[in-house]
Amino acid sequence: MHTDTERCVRAVQSKDARFDGWFFTAVLTTRIYCRPSCPVVPPKVENMTFYPSAAACQQAGFRACKRCRPDTTPGSPQWNARADTVARAMRLIRDGVVDREGVPGLAARLGYSARQIERQLLAELGAGPFALARAQRAQTARLLIETTPLPMAEVAFAAGFSSIRTFNDTVREVFALAPTELRARAVRGIARQTPGAITLRLPFRAPLTPDNLFGHLAATGVPGVEEWRDGSFRRTLSLPYGHGIAELTPQPEHIGCVLHLTDLRDLTIAISRCRWMLDLDADPVAVDDRLRTDPLLAPLVDKAPGRRVPRTVDAAEFAVRAVLGQQVSTAAARTHAARLVVAHGQAVDDPTGGLTHLFPTPAQLAEIDPETLALPRSRRTTLTTLVAALADGTLRLGIDSDWDLARAQLMELPGFGPWTVEAIAMRALGDPDAFLPTDLGMRRAAQNLGLPSTPAALTARAAAWRPWRAYAVQYLWATEDHAINHLPA
Repeated sequence: MHTDTERCVRAVQSKDARFDGWFFTAVLTTRIYCRPSCPVVPPKVENMTFYPSAAACQQAGFRACKRCRPDTTPGSPQWNARADTVARAMRLIRDGVVDREGVPGLAARLGYSARQIERQLLAELGAGPFALARAQRAQTARLLIETTPLPMAEVAFAAGFSSIRTFNDTVREVFALAPTELRARAVRGIARQTPGAITLRLPFRAPLTPDNLFGHLAATGVPGVEEWRDGSFRRTLSLPYGHGIAELTPQPEHIGCVLHLTDLRDLTIAISRCRWMLDLDADPVAVDDRLRTDPLLAPLVDKAPGRRVPRTVDAAEFAVRAVLGQQVSTAAARTHAARLVVAHGQAVDDPTGGLTHLFPTPAQLAEIDPETLALPRSRRTTLTTLVAALADGTLRLGIDSDWDLARAQLMELPGFGPWTVEAIAMRALGDPDAFLPTDLGMRRAAQNLGLPSTPAALTARAAAWRPWRAYAVQYLWATEDHAINHLPA
């Protein structure tokens, strides 16, 4: 979008928050870059130039605006709506892969050379993978500086910097303030911190209807791994350097987030996974505008705009849970999953709640004796085959997955049909166009609305909803009086 100057200027002059994260405005006279909704008086048109990423602004010598804080905007929604190499690379960078594995590790995951990845990102984003990761490190550093009392040395390494000097230089360059000056401006916020916790706000593009989002996560939560407590959804996280517990609370203008981490180096990936699970980088205006073109869906959208797709923090975990949930009730699926967790999951300590375990990894589940599973024999075969493929790397599921390839690989496994594959594509892989025409709840809702209820006819009608059919599923599911559609008491 940053190449459409006229459209960008209109967005800046109208202070349209819908475009925050889509592009950034750099002011040639002040050498400052802002989000489109910056509250200051817009600069003259001839003094504006536009960039596709904060990293590109920083590389061009601009610093972040202290008023609108463009580094805190939601991520660009296009990375979640696309499955090409650049989008997959951006999802991995956001997940901290460059910090942990370097640019060669990023390239290896995508199946390209480091030079090819560099060239593609430069062409579309104006910055290479290292610069994009550097911008993310700066954002994480600012978050820790402003919201925790941690010593600056610990902040530097937790944010992913290799040295204190690099940390200091980057913060000064990006924010035009020294780390201690940033902390002095936010000292009141630090005083309200809970000991051992990192408290922050997760921004999103309005509108957001939390009912089905948190209701689904709470109603399908695995005991010991997930829970709803005191108005918040809580769950354990398995992270590269340790484990953590996330506590997420819906608020009118943001999602409240409290993280308990055993290793602060996991902060970036913990934030990324929470945002992914809650689908916070979605573009609800684009989604709802498309779905409103169907006269039968329009009243549902107008009644509760901004529904999100409830996702997962771990794609392999959800694939296992999808198999356990085949042809059984939500309660039965939770019971089966809870048994696996108690028998094979790693125990964790949760001093503030009732979480007890991490969900077991594929490697841990690969050691299961199938005869100990209280499942039909065919379902045992499906589960053990899936777990073996995940454990040995034959099947890789994650935010960087090629959606079509993952679907094809899943369909080759015994016991996998369209419903299971599309459920994984929607909630684990994040395909916004995943569709479940054979789902019983979908067919019942479609029939009640006057939509076609047979899978073939419903799929034909849904062609007009593309590429947002996964969101149409949420609106249709929400017509039923089921626990997944309501915030718990």
